Amino acid sequence: MIQIGVEGEQLRLTAEEGDLAPRHASQLAFWGFRRDAGTKEYLSPSGLSGSLTRKVVQYLKRCDCMVVLSEEAQSLLDEHERIEGELRSAFAAGQEVKAGHVEPADAAGFLSFLNSIPRELKAHQRKAAVHMLAVRNGANFSVPGSGKTAVVLSVFQWLRETEEVDSLFVVGPPACFGPWQTEYELTLGESPSCVLLAGGDIDDRRSNYEVNADTVADLYLTTFQTLLRDWEHVRILFEHQGVRFLFVVDEAHYVKQPGGAWAGATLAVSRHAARRCILTGTPFPRSYGDAFNLFEVLWPESPPISDRERVLIELHTQRQDYQEAANVLDAAIAPLFYRTRKQDLGLSPQHFHTPIVIRMNPVERAVYDSIINRVRALSRDEYVRDVELIMRLQRGRITRLRQCLSYVAMLSTAIDEYREDLLEDSESLAHAILHYDELESPAKLEALLGLVRDLLEHGEKIVVWSTFVGTLKRIRDAVQQLGVGVRLVYGGTPLLNASIDEELSREGIIREFASPDSSVDVLVANPAACGESVSLHKTCSHAIYYDLSYNCAQYLQSLDRIHRVGGSETKEAHYDFLQYEDSLDQDIFSNVQQKAQRMSAIIDQEYPIYSLDMFAAEEELEAYARIFGQD
Repeated sequence: MIQIGVEGEQLRLTAEEGDLAPRHASQLAFWGFRRDAGTKEYLSPSGLSGSLTRKVVQYLKRCDCMVVLSEEAQSLLDEHERIEGELRSAFAAGQEVKAGHVEPADAAGFLSFLNSIPRELKAHQRKAAVHMLAVRNGANFSVPGSGKTAVVLSVFQWLRETEEVDSLFVVGPPACFGPWQTEYELTLGESPSCVLLAGGDIDDRRSNYEVNADTVADLYLTTFQTLLRDWEHVRILFEHQGVRFLFVVDEAHYVKQPGGAWAGATLAVSRHAARRCILTGTPFPRSYGDAFNLFEVLWPESPPISDRERVLIELHTQRQDYQEAANVLDAAIAPLFYRTRKQDLGLSPQHFHTPIVIRMNPVERAVYDSIINRVRALSRDEYVRDVELIMRLQRGRITRLRQCLSYVAMLSTAIDEYREDLLEDSESLAHAILHYDELESPAKLEALLGLVRDLLEHGEKIVVWSTFVGTLKRIRDAVQQLGVGVRLVYGGTPLLNASIDEELSREGIIREFASPDSSVDVLVANPAACGESVSLHKTCSHAIYYDLSYNCAQYLQSLDRIHRVGGSETKEAHYDFLQYEDSLDQDIFSNVQQKAQRMSAIIDQEYPIYSLDMFAAEEELEAYARIFGQD
């Protein structure tokens, strides 16, 4: 007879001598059990799991072993079977909703409620909300700019009114803090009592986890970094008697990495929430394996993707048989997520204007041509060098060329892991770089200022995108000299947290620019710091790209900042591009546009793997080969 009990956070197996054969012990070891040499009992890994309990019981019974469960172990097994029943019901409900078989009468109360909230949801948002409610713990993989936040807020308010949850807890990147607060008010018609759990004094922050039914806030916002530090406090918060949370993971692709620290913290707290939801417009950044953690967050006690299915998906992926991998994944999760495609949003067209080609000023041209000639000469003599060193040099050289085309003075800055003087034979040009602003103004900047003036005369607000921080600051200063209200957002801009009270936060800057009543008419930003979760479309419909990088992912995210649900249905988005003639600018633009066009087809698939085009790691090396003839 084999007895299965619970000891702390572990399962405990006790067997008489001879009851467990060597093969049984091997299987237990495979599942992570260890044998206590003193008691000769088997203890599972920490963290009680109904799924593991069921696997052990089923296995031992198949082996004709007599199994007796303690009351705690039986309760654990019963709870797991209850959750599996919920998952089966959610699976069936999701299938019905996605197939369009749900009659309005089946969700009459919820649909009537949606008609009563201040924000009128679009048709695709109402369908997404009905789906999320039906599956209980659901994923929304709709494309960026589709209004996923409003969907979650409408479901949350219904669950609160029907007394299923009491509060909303969101973990995501800092960029999502402002939008969640703004969308809460726009969707539900009132400002939330909101607690920001990020940064600041640790003791002050952690005191916010001590709540009850009377003191719980409407909305809690935290970052993945803070959740990693505070996950035990969050777990206790979720376990408070009389306080139930809807736990939302925004930009959930950040927790895709199996075994990752952020993923571990998210999984550790998700099982203690009353309801769970994940949001991301890029669910499979690199492979279908990215889905594993996402759906375990939703159903931690009964992951929809089984161990066998995980192995099959990884096997098909290794063989680059993506369709078979997608088929396995589809069978496991299709009813549990909702996805709105770009073409379903009903947005006005995006207008990509023909690039404005500009002749460089004399110093710019001399420096650029000198670098090009120097790199060509170096490239001819490098075949005997270490391959890794050559790759590092090639990336660095492409970056130097991009800096030159952005703002020549940037060439005086250092690049990590790249030390090479491309102007060592020209003291005059090296001097010109150090004193560039005394010699001339970039021709591209002059063209930008002219375009900004024209757009402002037509009452437009404008976002200007550039890659390098030095260029962003130079643009900001030049626009400011026109007497125009301008703000700057880049990677170094402070993020909103409890320790910042004097400097403008990034969210505050964006909010100020987006306000129709503000005097700020130009926002200067880089896509890396102003991509995800940022909405500019309500007051801005014109973007100017001062320069581009080869990063298609950031480019596509930047396009969506001014082309989103809730304004772009009737307002067309316009995009202008500045290029220097006869330069790398043409290669970058062509490369990014080609990838973006291919991505438009991928994005509208049910299971888009973005890495097939958007996240290639060799863009600079490929560009180097095109330009300098390297194989």
